[in-house]
Amino acid sequence: MRNMALSMELRCWGGGWGLPSVHTESLIVLAYSKFSGAHVIASPIDWTWKTLTATVPELMCGESSVTDPTQILNFLRKQRFNADYELTARQGADTLAYIALLEEKLRPALLHTFWVDAENYANVTRPWFASHSPFPLNFVVPCRHASLAISRILLTKGESPLNRINEIEAKLYSDAKECLNLLSYRLGTANYFFGSSPTSLDAFVFGFLAPLYKAGLPSSPLQSHLSQLENLTLFCENILAVYFCSSQPSSPVPVQETKDANLQKLTQLVNKESNLIEKMDDNLRSSSPQHKPHRPEPKATLANEKNSTPA
Repeated sequence: MRNMALSMELRCWGGGWGLPSVHTESLIVLAYSKFSGAHVIASPIDWTWKTLTATVPELMCGESSVTDPTQILNFLRKQRFNADYELTARQGADTLAYIALLEEKLRPALLHTFWVDAENYANVTRPWFASHSPFPLNFVVPCRHASLAISRILLTKGESPLNRINEIEAKLYSDAKECLNLLSYRLGTANYFFGSSPTSLDAFVFGFLAPLYKAGLPSSPLQSHLSQLENLTLFCENILAVYFCSSQPSSPVPVQETKDANLQKLTQLVNKESNLIEKMDDNLRSSSPQHKPHRPEPKATLANEKNSTPA
């Protein structure tokens, strides 16, 4: 029997664009907790110094602290919150294969879309993260994420030197579109990837697709491609409507934090890091292409609700 007194807190980026969180990894954990019946309290890091210092998502449970979606999901399973309980060995293997596919084929293109594409970064990504970070971190946090994104793309694709990112852009989006096509084919006309209830694969796919689907991007061929795959967009809408419609964890109201002895030290640290990151960001971005400025009982899906409406 589950420990009903178990209290779990998830530190994550807050909500935006009609999503409980704009952060892929945070979305994965939030979705899985809903699917498995785990009572996890979302604690957004927005407008706090944790926007620079914290590793999110981070699950806090008693004296335990777990980061990384895969490790967090494993921790929840050990607490008997297992959305994959009914999967066969074959389905478990397929889950691992599709998650690896998401990481290899889709993530690099998503990083490029949000953090490298100049128009998207200037109009969507940077404004959101800057507006959800306290001064002076609002100048640092977006640049730091952008630099890390570029490095991660090049590391994933095994390309060097750094100025070759523009040479792999076409391959990034080609691989991502192929991944979306495979996901669409695998999902077919079903509501979820395995059976009538969502599993960890559904949580990962939702975490990867939902920000791309919901963000108001001015420049995104990948978003346009996703919009043509109606079963995947309905998949995102269905999860939002069934699991998040009445309990979206929202970002807290900004509060003037008490100044203490650490503030001056943190400000000095931020100023030093800001100068370094700005230089790195300018160098990296100048080489990238520029574009025009318990498992609960299965819940009723949108399709099922429509079908069950009395005549």
